[in-house]
Amino acid sequence: MNKFYKGKILISTPDISGDIFSRSVVLIIEHDEKGAFGMILNKKNHNMTLQLKDTLGFDIEIYEGGPVDTDRLFFIIKGDYITESYIKIDEDFYITEDMESVIAAFIEEKLNVNDIKVLAGYSGWTANQLETELKNKFWTPIEIYHLDYTSPNDQTLWKKIMQNLGGEFLIWANSPEDVSMN
Repeated sequence: MNKFYKGKILISTPDISGDIFSRSVVLIIEHDEKGAFGMILNKKNHNMTLQLKDTLGFDIEIYEGGPVDTDRLFFIIKGDYITESYIKIDEDFYITEDMESVIAAFIEEKLNVNDIKVLAGYSGWTANQLETELKNKFWTPIEIYHLDYTSPNDQTLWKKIMQNLGGEFLIWANSPEDVSMN
């Protein structure tokens, strides 16, 4: 029987790849026998933030949700539902792609920038791919209670979580970003 990680946080293991997943904190939104769907919570995309400011009509940071379909926007929202088209994350948060409803909620002042995280693209795994990556220790699954998914997290989130885990994670938390320089 497989163990599924829906609702868990994955912390990437430091490596020398330097890809988008290096020092990532990923929220797994869906996970079943067909694969997994998640969002990177701590990678700001400054270029896209500048480009989309005019499109969205409000000033908000854009994050890289992952390397798949980077032209799609996802919205993690804290609080009341503003659309019928969503996936529930937990009691306080949900995710949607319904940009029209998000913009309307801003205009109607039913939503403010502190209650939303905008992500471009997503992180996806095919059947058994995530399980294989976990066995190979590319990721450490953890449960974090009361993490605000909409807060303006950056690279310091990964380091703080590593420090809080202690033990061997402390070594990773204090390693240089380019571990080949260590």
